[in-house]
Amino acid sequence: MAANNIKFSGFSLAKRKELTGDDFYDVRNIGDVTIAVVCDGVGSAAEGAAAAKRTTTHLMNNFKIRPKTWSIEKSIKTFIESINSILYQESQVNYEASELVTTLTIVVIQGNRLYGANVGDSRVYLHRDNKLTQLSSDHSMDEPGFENVLTQAIGISESVETYYFENLIEKDDKILLCSDGLYNVLEDKLLTQHTDLGAHSLVKKASKLTQDNLPDDTTAVVINILQADERSTLKLQNLPILKTLKKGQAIDGYILTKSLIQNDRTWLVHKKTKDYVLKFAPLEAIDDEGVLDIFVKEAWNAKRLKADFFPKAVIPKNRTSRYYVMQLFKGEDLDAYLGHKHITIDDSIELANTLLKMSQYLVKFDLVHGDIKPPNIMIAKDDDENLEFKIIDFGSITEIFSTDSQAGTPSFLAPERFLGESISETTELFSIGVTLYLALTGKYPYGEIEPFQNPTFKEAKQPSFYNKNIPNWLDSIIMRSIAIDKEQRYSHYSEMNFELHNPTKVKPYFIKSASLIEKSPLLFYKIAFSIMTFANFILLYLVLK
Repeated sequence: MAANNIKFSGFSLAKRKELTGDDFYDVRNIGDVTIAVVCDGVGSAAEGAAAAKRTTTHLMNNFKIRPKTWSIEKSIKTFIESINSILYQESQVNYEASELVTTLTIVVIQGNRLYGANVGDSRVYLHRDNKLTQLSSDHSMDEPGFENVLTQAIGISESVETYYFENLIEKDDKILLCSDGLYNVLEDKLLTQHTDLGAHSLVKKASKLTQDNLPDDTTAVVINILQADERSTLKLQNLPILKTLKKGQAIDGYILTKSLIQNDRTWLVHKKTKDYVLKFAPLEAIDDEGVLDIFVKEAWNAKRLKADFFPKAVIPKNRTSRYYVMQLFKGEDLDAYLGHKHITIDDSIELANTLLKMSQYLVKFDLVHGDIKPPNIMIAKDDDENLEFKIIDFGSITEIFSTDSQAGTPSFLAPERFLGESISETTELFSIGVTLYLALTGKYPYGEIEPFQNPTFKEAKQPSFYNKNIPNWLDSIIMRSIAIDKEQRYSHYSEMNFELHNPTKVKPYFIKSASLIEKSPLLFYKIAFSIMTFANFILLYLVLK
């Protein structure tokens, strides 16, 4: 679930007049998940507080580096077993008894699903429609008078039995994690009333009821679900993926008229008096959940990213199969256009403006296009016969700084992308620069790179070598954007954008190996003149001596 769909709070008070307690909690967003942990160090154990802190830290740190192929359930259970083994073994070595002991409750939110587990008697509640439901299960004895005696805890024995659960969450849900110090003081009615007000209010209410003399350490974490996760909602829709598509077929009023891509999953369609483009989920999505996730993400991005440089897109509410609808942009792609014509200098500046505006827009969502190249740029003429551009291919859009994204076409990838470095503003700027270079010269600056090739980059010729109409300032901008060494390249869109709009302030670009006479002829001749003058003085001195 997106971080802006969630709000959370946490608060803890030590018992009685003590300054520190045995409880420990943490809650944070890590990647696409939100994780909350509450641990209550067992007070009768010598190292209960240390066990609580170490368990919380262990879980958080492991979720940061968890293998992407692991499910949330496997991750939770594996990490719990790991910290249990660590604390138990350490206790036996150092104390010959179980002294690093703590209860644990953890929840992980991904999309619209809540994953949770507990060991001991710390609890997880779901607050929905003004009702409070306990989701966890207490590991404590049932016999009267022994209710606080734990049957399970982290570090108490060599193995651990984890209570695991999953639930779907909805808009306005609240999830409460707490130690027994809270629910032993506040009955369910008060927990229900004060969960709305957050963790601080809950713990303070418990403290007030005990005249600020809490009988036990008391901790609460409250997670508010502000909005449902739209991507998860879209994925959970029970919609078939059509296996066969053919001309003349009618789907929800759209008549398929022409397949636009060889795989027959993108179609030109007609409905009433207008033409549109329908993009259907790939057939692989039927059996591969990962492919379905990618398509759902693509449709979601197409729907939510609204700007002049993108075609408009919608996901019909009453659709009967998996597809989304895009505005038809009449024209040809830049790749086809360049097959019969070069663009002018003015048009190339407009193209650069469009690509930079698009990139700056996406970065506000922590996204990058990922595959900037001529085939993904549509071109047409406006009423004044000026070229205008729109960017297509929502399927390549991905999170900035992603290291596992396969987005991109080899000939447009920055050198560091071939080494596994993350996608970033500077790698996107490289793709923009290669696109401009190709559009103005008809040539790739580093040659055409084939898939799976491990290319060697040699310094490119200036684009003006092929196109004498390119002014020096634009030459420098393009060369700086495609610099092999990323330290010489623009780091941010704003840097290139500034120079594009201020040609007189563009600094000449030179490769590192350029000679002084190339970088600064005036300085070269000044130094040469000084050397020659000095040499003449020496020669004159020797003659007159």
